[in-house]
Amino acid sequence: MLGIDKLSNRFASKMILAFALIILIPTTLSGFAFYLESSSLVKKNVRASTVQLTRQTADALSSMFNAGSDASDLIYGDLQVQRAAMNYSTSTLSAQMQMNQSMSTLLNNMVYSSSFVRVVYVVKDGGTGWGSGTFSSMKLRRTDLSRLDWVVEARKKDGALVWQALHKDPFSGAGDNTELVLPISRALKDFRTLRQIGLLVVNLDGKAIINTINRVKLGQTGSYTVVNADGIVMIDDDLSRIGKPIGNPELFELVVNNDQVEFEFTARDVPYYGVKQLLNNGWMLVGTVPTSEITGALDTLHRRILFTSAGFALLAVLVGLLIAKRVTNPIRQLTLGMKRVQQGDLKVRTKVKSTDEIGLMSKHFNKMLDEIEQLMIRVEEEQRQKTTAEIRAVTYRIHPHFLYNTLSTLRWLIRSGDNERADQGLAALIRLLQANMGKNGPLITLEEELDIIRKYIVILEMRYEQSYELSIAMDPDAEKVKVPRMLLQPLVENAVFHGFVPLNRGGKISIDIRLEQEELRILLEDNGAGMSEEQLGKLTSNNDFSEAGIGLKHVFDSLRLYCGQGPGIAINSELGRGTRMLITVRLRKEETS
Repeated sequence: MLGIDKLSNRFASKMILAFALIILIPTTLSGFAFYLESSSLVKKNVRASTVQLTRQTADALSSMFNAGSDASDLIYGDLQVQRAAMNYSTSTLSAQMQMNQSMSTLLNNMVYSSSFVRVVYVVKDGGTGWGSGTFSSMKLRRTDLSRLDWVVEARKKDGALVWQALHKDPFSGAGDNTELVLPISRALKDFRTLRQIGLLVVNLDGKAIINTINRVKLGQTGSYTVVNADGIVMIDDDLSRIGKPIGNPELFELVVNNDQVEFEFTARDVPYYGVKQLLNNGWMLVGTVPTSEITGALDTLHRRILFTSAGFALLAVLVGLLIAKRVTNPIRQLTLGMKRVQQGDLKVRTKVKSTDEIGLMSKHFNKMLDEIEQLMIRVEEEQRQKTTAEIRAVTYRIHPHFLYNTLSTLRWLIRSGDNERADQGLAALIRLLQANMGKNGPLITLEEELDIIRKYIVILEMRYEQSYELSIAMDPDAEKVKVPRMLLQPLVENAVFHGFVPLNRGGKISIDIRLEQEELRILLEDNGAGMSEEQLGKLTSNNDFSEAGIGLKHVFDSLRLYCGQGPGIAINSELGRGTRMLITVRLRKEETS
């Protein structure tokens, strides 16, 4: 008893006991709190990441589907296809040969123009048909179209799109060596009488679709599949599942009759996590993965928290028992360093050089700060890459709009028989495309942008049969300043289309560019039709220019992503007098140096 009392009265014993209690109580409480918080946070972040990946995959598939439906619309409305489908059987042999050649060229060009379209064919009853690539008319003649389910459905829908499941193309290749495709079918119709004159099938590249799905992995064993609204598998890496309903009844119910994006179910006594996203054709992308594969890291983290807490508690007792006095100064240094980190100073580093546990803590503390700094650098780089990707997406959105308007003009010239002007237009378009060749990235210099505008004015003059005067004044120092690609071209096109075309006359467009410190000021004026106050107010009522057309919306989005703040656009217009637009670009340091 005397020895116990003596031991309990020792300062070292009291300090060790107090030290142990001070360490154990907050460590236990903070560990438990961190356990609860980390559980919620990890589950939330992992699931949010899974949903985001699924949404991105769904967007990629929808883009492929859009390419197929767009190709189908183009062929469906082509007069050459109409004439061939209606007149082939009553035409002479030479006319039929000419039709065969022109149809083959048309369909092959359609395949070459889209990276997602694999095979296209137009078929009629009686074995008549045309197709691209390895289309086999012999296979067509051996097939009774009226007995095929997709033919019955296409004729029933009378011109609407019919989406079929992924399968081997029955009308291409030799023998069983056929393409894996996702067909989009529809009935061809005579535009005058609305009677059905044939069938059109656009086959998307099945391998590309499967690769798109397989690029994203859910855990180690998770997978994606695509089903229709009735729960029938339409796309899957395992071709034996296609055409069959979802095998698990609980999963079937959650996919078909439940609107939740995330869900959980059990298969063979194993808990699963699932996520789904609606595609643009009404199908759904469904991903499933065992729950343990997405929360396994969390279980490991929990164990580490428990072991770390226990280890630190034991370490505290041992350090207090063995080197109580020596611990004071190193702990004080660590405490001061942690306070400075808490205040936001990530440059602080502790200088404890001992080889004991406190020195080890100091080393890990410094290493942790190094990793945090590296993580912050990576986050900033990822954010920069994300912004660059968004700028690229905005640019890709305006390119089809620009090419559509230009190609529409050339098509009109060809159809009107003005081949000489069409040739001049094509030459101008070629020069314009050459100006863009070799220029990678979302940014180009102002000198390059203005050169593109000068070439584009030639196409606009040809398109509207008017003369447009382009006046450019620019500071010499501004020539090499980089701006988002196609920043000014949509505005020039708008000035012509909305300013001069309604007046059926030419006009003058002035561009004045000034470089003022870290700001680039671009003033674009025209003497066209102008806008009323009501029109101008409606256009600029929202800061995001949501009421604007594709061109002005592209300019706004480019400035928003490039500058990072404010619209940077001011518009003044007077009806009958023209429009004046001021664009302010806040340059980054690397753009002004």
